[in-house]
Amino acid sequence: MAQAALVWMAYAITLLGIREVPGPGNSSIIAGWLKRLRAWWSDDATPWCGTFVAHVMQQAGIALPKHWYRAKGWLDWGVPCPAAYGAVCVLDRQGGGHVFFVTKVSMSFVWGIGGNQGDKVSEAKFARSRVLGFRWPADRPAPVALTLIADAGGAVSVNEA
Repeated sequence: MAQAALVWMAYAITLLGIREVPGPGNSSIIAGWLKRLRAWWSDDATPWCGTFVAHVMQQAGIALPKHWYRAKGWLDWGVPCPAAYGAVCVLDRQGGGHVFFVTKVSMSFVWGIGGNQGDKVSEAKFARSRVLGFRWPADRPAPVALTLIADAGGAVSVNEA
């Protein structure tokens, strides 16, 4: 599937830079996502990577998993797929998981746009050894695996909690 045809990725890119409010305040944007998703909480201090992915998919008209708010809940959604542009990637991390949209891959790393990456929506680089799975919307044509790029360049994310 052509990268330009992925409505959810086009929208996710427009959200780059949205960040949580440090301290006792909350981002009105993130709180709005939570309200539209009918979450039972409204603060941006609660890990919100699943909220970001759910918001983007909701805006694209794509069905969400039952437990969209849990990063690892996305492992029960859609269908397994190769590492493809726009695929939902679920990572393991101490204390839980992390979820984001894939933008590129190498043998050792995966990059992606996600929420709560350094307390904002950003593109970050992760060790591929942390990947639990790549998922794709079940009602969309199967994606084409990304071509691997070189492993060099950039720091690996350690802040997605």
